[in-house]
Amino acid sequence: MEEFLTAHFWVAVGQIILIDILLGGDNAVVIALACRRLPPDQRTKGIIWGTVGAIVLRVILIAFALALLQIPFLKLVGALLLVWIGVKLIAPDDEGDHGNIQGSDRLWGAVKTVIIADLVMSVDNVIAIAGAAQGAGEQHQLALVIFGLLVSIPIIVWGSQLVLKLMDRFPLIITLGGMLLGWIAGTMAHSDPALVAYIPQDKTVHYAMGVAGALLVLAIGKWVQGRRGAPAADA
Repeated sequence: MEEFLTAHFWVAVGQIILIDILLGGDNAVVIALACRRLPPDQRTKGIIWGTVGAIVLRVILIAFALALLQIPFLKLVGALLLVWIGVKLIAPDDEGDHGNIQGSDRLWGAVKTVIIADLVMSVDNVIAIAGAAQGAGEQHQLALVIFGLLVSIPIIVWGSQLVLKLMDRFPLIITLGGMLLGWIAGTMAHSDPALVAYIPQDKTVHYAMGVAGALLVLAIGKWVQGRRGAPAADA
């Protein structure tokens, strides 16, 4: 029980909630589009059951991801994917697939649409959340994931519009979110089973690689923004 009271646990919880807000903003849009043709009295049920189904599926995927990350070199692959996701967060390509989300006039049809769409869109969330959970120790990673996702549900479903407005008003939030993914990528690479024999496993190196990952995402993100001529987020 003491593990749930440690600073590492709550830092990881905060990271999971922030990741789910930053990378899960589209979830609220998907839910709304999938449920838009339901009768008004069924929309709340569609939103609730669709969200519950999507979260359960995501927990299962993350449980597999946590196990797979113990295989040599897979953390390195995950770290590279997180760097790419972080860069996309800072310098999005402005292409969305929301137009492909078909609404349904039947409750369970809408729920199925939400779950399938979330499965397709949740690869980035799964990798990022699994990486964040790695920082909380080995014993309670899945419990941490479940807790973090449960806390983030009401934020995504009911507070997503507020969060999106804050991101528009304060672009620094998005930049910091991308750098957070870079930090997680660096710390994940540090603990890859294939590298532990070659890299000192102490906190100084751990934090140094996290900082390096964060700065790498920021640098690449700003470079991509400059190449596209996009307005840079305040940093």
